[in-house]
Amino acid sequence: MNIPMNPAQAGNNPAALFRPDGWNRAIRIGTVVPHADVGPEAELQAMATDDITIHGSRLYFSAMRAGGEMDEKIPHAPVASFAEPPYVDEAVESLAASPLDVVGLAFTSSAYKHGPDGERALIERLRPRARELPLVSTCLSAERALAKLGTKRLAIVNPPWFDANLDRLGARYFEEAGFRVVHHAPCGLPSGQKYITPQSLYDWIARIVNESDADAVFVGGNGQRSVGIIDAVEKTLGISMLTGNQVILWDALRSISAKVNIEGYGRLFHA
Repeated sequence: MNIPMNPAQAGNNPAALFRPDGWNRAIRIGTVVPHADVGPEAELQAMATDDITIHGSRLYFSAMRAGGEMDEKIPHAPVASFAEPPYVDEAVESLAASPLDVVGLAFTSSAYKHGPDGERALIERLRPRARELPLVSTCLSAERALAKLGTKRLAIVNPPWFDANLDRLGARYFEEAGFRVVHHAPCGLPSGQKYITPQSLYDWIARIVNESDADAVFVGGNGQRSVGIIDAVEKTLGISMLTGNQVILWDALRSISAKVNIEGYGRLFHA
């Protein structure tokens, strides 16, 4: 039985009664993240404009536990296994079955382990599973971003849950990619996603920048809270700031030639 709308409710436009249902978003970005890590999706959605939605697929990562708790220093075996078949391959294939525009791999430390060549090989391996969607990943996106900004002296600030060896691998990654690393270390803050605050991370970066004379800082680790201080760092310290989730969003939009104006999250979006 058809029940006509009361004209007084909608005038001559029944659509005036409709509520947003999420399908009006123009850009859909898929992400592959560790199973207990809400950081990448939270930060990506915070930066995204109203016409962008973020959709995640989760892989089990043994260093993370219920409630987002994690080991004080994450072991290397699960870091390496994150990029190994078949699990990430299946996650990308499952995610790419959705009506998405681009897929991002939000995991810094596995790229540190296998280096720039390994990260490129990973993307090539996953490409057939991605339904021809563009694929971006944290460190490859960071390479493109650093080159775009003309970086000369790079400081790397890693999460406190990265040990000294993983931190060294991060420096080697960017050196092999052609950048001069003038500082690299885990930040001296309590180890745990819930314990990183904008003020404490800003203060740490300010000290590092003054000591290293860097012209750009990369905050590694997609689970490390960091995008909220990008604007403050760039305005007050006069350097470029990149983070794992910021570069994924920038590169995802670049890969599909999206004309989106992202404000307040770094000069990268306007370079």
